[in-house]
Amino acid sequence: MPGDADIAAVGALLGDRARTRILSALSDGRALAASVLAVEAGVAASTASEHLARLVGGGLLACERHGRHRYYRLAGPDVARLLEAMARLAPPEPVTSLRQGTRAHALRVARSCYDHLAGQVGTGLMAAMIDGGLIEGGDGVYRPRAAGRDRLSAAGRDVDYVLTGRGADVLSGLGVDLDGAAASRRAFVRYCVDWSEQRHHLAGALGAALHDRLLELGWVRRQPRGRAVWLTPAGAGGLERTFGLVADAAWVHRPARVA
Repeated sequence: MPGDADIAAVGALLGDRARTRILSALSDGRALAASVLAVEAGVAASTASEHLARLVGGGLLACERHGRHRYYRLAGPDVARLLEAMARLAPPEPVTSLRQGTRAHALRVARSCYDHLAGQVGTGLMAAMIDGGLIEGGDGVYRPRAAGRDRLSAAGRDVDYVLTGRGADVLSGLGVDLDGAAASRRAFVRYCVDWSEQRHHLAGALGAALHDRLLELGWVRRQPRGRAVWLTPAGAGGLERTFGLVADAAWVHRPARVA
């Protein structure tokens, strides 16, 4: 008969900075090659292979083979939720360069949290959906000690958000695949507590479907590296027209013009 959960085994996997950098690089749900993850971790390819083998063996990563190359992704949304929860508790890394500061700022503005939108744009969008009557059941504010509910329910389920009829009309009009989301085995509406904003952002099958549609429309774009995403000028206008979310000027990515 199996014993109690061996939390220390997971802790040992997460106790190495290179491995946590690998996991963070995969937190947007994509599969990346081992060579890319070595660069993200700042280690040699041989060292990265050892770390990847341990993470796969520990059940945190899954490996896919395409020809001669191996690609790695998080083993599932539970791993992404674990990383997000740990990020809320972890102290910030010291910023020692302009490049590092720029990257940290981009993560806080907008990023993919496994397969849904997070950061200031993600929490702002959820707040706008609540204010507009598209989602109801909570106010988007994280209250960790409110009536002890966070200790009684699974993360993301202690507030019962639901999609309203108006919300279904708006999202359908935007082209979000609500039928596909409803048919998913995942919970339809969930939320994550955003580690940088300490507010709720939309998750679950609905959050994933909305995230996918925003990418299809070009309202958000993946950055070449990392899990930060860009909010495009078209996206800023679309979010305001559709959801009433007025984007902060600092959120909008405007490519530099070539003279």
